[in-house]
Amino acid sequence: MVRRIPSRQRNARVARERDRGALLRLGLLLCCGLTLAGGFVYAGGQHFAALKLGYETENLRKVRNELAEDQRRFLLEREAAASPARLERAARQLGMQPLQAGQLDPLKRTVKSSTEKNTPAVSASAVAPAKNAQAKVIRQPKP
Repeated sequence: MVRRIPSRQRNARVARERDRGALLRLGLLLCCGLTLAGGFVYAGGQHFAALKLGYETENLRKVRNELAEDQRRFLLEREAAASPARLERAARQLGMQPLQAGQLDPLKRTVKSSTEKNTPAVSASAVAPAKNAQAKVIRQPKP
């Protein structure tokens, strides 16, 4: 093996030139990197927001389908409750009876409606006391 002997001659100090544009390039590189990283963070936020909205939309779609099914079921129940056979059964339970032919008088109804049309108007003096008197209005509850 060859052994090297250190040189006794001292080399002169090498003075390097400072690169004045290096700091500018590093700053520009940092700015571009932060912009790129910010874009990725923003895109990630948008992606997760879209996923969240997708899940909420799916849940709302399920709720809408359930409500539509409930609406169909309630409509069928209403139609079944309003069916003529069920109404007749309920009327019989209340003690009502079917209308007999003798109970129907078509002439009386037409005569009554025609007499109402032909009655003379009530005089203003007969109406005036009715306006001054306090009338009590009784409303029937809706069935």
